[in-house]
Amino acid sequence: MLRRPASVVMIALALSAVLAAQALGGAGQFTILLSMKGPGSGNPFWAAVERGARETAKALGVKLVVLAPPAETDVQAQISHIEDQIAKRVNAIVVAPTDVSALNTTFDKARARKIPVLFVDTDGTWAYKLTFIGTDNKVGGALGGKFLCDSLGRKGDVAIITGVMTTQSIRARVEGARETMTKCGLKVVAELPANSDRALGQQVMEDLLTSKPTVKGVFAANDLMALGAAEAVKARGKKGQILLVGFDAIPEAGQAILKGEMAASVAQNPYNMGKFGVQNALNALQKKPVAKRIDTGTILVTKKNAQQYAK
Repeated sequence: MLRRPASVVMIALALSAVLAAQALGGAGQFTILLSMKGPGSGNPFWAAVERGARETAKALGVKLVVLAPPAETDVQAQISHIEDQIAKRVNAIVVAPTDVSALNTTFDKARARKIPVLFVDTDGTWAYKLTFIGTDNKVGGALGGKFLCDSLGRKGDVAIITGVMTTQSIRARVEGARETMTKCGLKVVAELPANSDRALGQQVMEDLLTSKPTVKGVFAANDLMALGAAEAVKARGKKGQILLVGFDAIPEAGQAILKGEMAASVAQNPYNMGKFGVQNALNALQKKPVAKRIDTGTILVTKKNAQQYAK
């Protein structure tokens, strides 16, 4: 049997590795940083973002570094770990910023080294971001509004409980719900602020039950306000008579839906934030086009699928 020299075998193996890397578009040479605003452990939302990023990085053959500050309010910790990765010459940064503008100087340092920066979950004010990947809150609000349209037969009185209207995401949710419900034939008889607070949501709903007794459905711009509203409805003995729709599909909202205290909630898709973040970071590094805004999708949560959100 003829044996090949060891050097020939090594050259063949090296060539195979090169060809494999070329098949992935050179993906194996890239390192991508995922900088989340909060740790994945103990937080289902960030755990899903991280899982989407890790599974996608593995499938694409890129190296992924995942870092997060100890708390979502720890801006300086996020700045420090991003700047450390810039110094280590990471190839791309996927970031959910702890502050929409406080990290801009850090991102300028990335730009100086030609490192693309992609925002996920929370959009930032930095002018040179490659893209924003996250929830289209207006579409999500419209999804909640459509549920009320369909459930109420496209007629009757409804109300909206708003959050802090200076917050862009809240404004978009309210606009989407209002436009959809008005267009389908429902009459929005009240829009009342509860500042994304559960206790205020309960108080506003108590007032609404007295001042607008004909209301058959309510869209609340987040689940905390919807849960507060549910407490007010339950206290009046009207559970199930007024359809309450929230936003975020937090575990307690999932439980309330299963109990019939809420009718629905709109869930975001954090897994896709991580997945699309890594995919598009690699696209940028391979000189492929990347859209300026990428919607990660929203899901309507009702009794049919609430169990998976109630954990």
